[in-house]
Amino acid sequence: MAMSNKIHKFYQNGMYILLDVNSSTVHLIDKTVYDVMDYFDGTNDAEVIEKLSGTYDKKDLEEILVELHELMDKGELFAPDIDVPPYFGETGLVKSMCLLVAEDCNLRCRYCFAGTGDMGHDRRLMTKEVGKAAVDYIIAHSGKRKHCEIDFFGGEPLVNMPVVKYVTEYVRQKEKETGKIFKLTLTTNGVLLNDDNIKWLNDNNISLVLSLDGRKEVHDYMRPDVGGNGTYDKVVKNFKKLVDSRNGENYYLRGTFTNRNMDFSKDVLSMADEGFDILSVEPVVLKDSPYGFTEKDLPTIFAEYDKLTEIYLKRQKEGKGFFFFHFNIDLEHGPCVAKRLSGCGAGHEYFAVAADGNMYPCHQFAGRENYMLGNVFEGVKNKELPKEFRSTHVLSKEKCRNCWAKFFCSGGCHANADLFHGNIHEPYELGCELQKKRCECAIVVQTAKKFGL
Repeated sequence: MAMSNKIHKFYQNGMYILLDVNSSTVHLIDKTVYDVMDYFDGTNDAEVIEKLSGTYDKKDLEEILVELHELMDKGELFAPDIDVPPYFGETGLVKSMCLLVAEDCNLRCRYCFAGTGDMGHDRRLMTKEVGKAAVDYIIAHSGKRKHCEIDFFGGEPLVNMPVVKYVTEYVRQKEKETGKIFKLTLTTNGVLLNDDNIKWLNDNNISLVLSLDGRKEVHDYMRPDVGGNGTYDKVVKNFKKLVDSRNGENYYLRGTFTNRNMDFSKDVLSMADEGFDILSVEPVVLKDSPYGFTEKDLPTIFAEYDKLTEIYLKRQKEGKGFFFFHFNIDLEHGPCVAKRLSGCGAGHEYFAVAADGNMYPCHQFAGRENYMLGNVFEGVKNKELPKEFRSTHVLSKEKCRNCWAKFFCSGGCHANADLFHGNIHEPYELGCELQKKRCECAIVVQTAKKFGL
């Protein structure tokens, strides 16, 4: 295809869609334009007419070519490549930290990347001293940045509620002293939610990520408690109480699907039918596991994403819509260049703090000792790692540079790349294929909304 690294075109849900890669502009086109784009490179009008005049009327082709040149003039077709900003090589400011307040958990999820919460060693809880030092660290290293984030994570953070409360109170105190504004988020499996801590979470404006794996039979199998019992009924009851208590806001429900439930559209709909309307389900990432995916699973998963897209659009039209995280991409104003290049900022703008105070590029790197950055008391000791993470982005990765989805996925997850390749420079290929499919579905959804289809 002419200029194939500058555009991406596909057909789905009765729509012919053309994406201009560098501008992230999406064009809804017809079959003629779709075929023209097999040859058109912006400079070869005569060649295009010669190739297609046996199939289409010459006058129609000439009109299409005029319109395509107009799009080029507006920067919406074959837009120029994005360069790495000159400031990008500098050390970034720290904007968010993930606190592993509890390296322990009251569930035994079969696919857990964190060794059922213990990160591969003895179960332990973060102390108040470590939590306080983490807050001090982000304040000291966020420069003039006003907005910062702290995530309470685990394991199960509600296992260590005293430290969650202590850190929250300390953050609110430091906000008054420094003028910074912190967004606090807590990820929970829901088992320990009760009236008291729900009230406290609401009173302190803590955003919540709630873990549920869809249908009861799927959730109960994948997320049993320590005794091997299902937890669905209990956590759904607790989640409903929590969501109702905050008027359906400031939360999202997140699930994981494995090769045992590749019909995951049923899990998404089950969650929606339970009354939760801010949802996400993520493909599990496992190496050499009976629950992981292989290349042969891709057609099944792709077909399921197509099915979910159709159902999603149908429900939107019927007024029974819900927010599905992966179908929500910004095609109008997109993220800034830095965000599009490097994604989450792990290792240079975002750090995870283990219970003992050691810092890692993100929560998934915790316990991978060759990625330990330093600790919250003494700061970053491995000065080269943040530089490596900052310089590892879509334009520096060979496999990403010519990929049409690079500015949507920002090069994929560093931790997954390291898991499968032993370095952060080669993306996890299966993840790439899934990401591209999700992007196509998201573009279909946003295009259908925009044009009222």
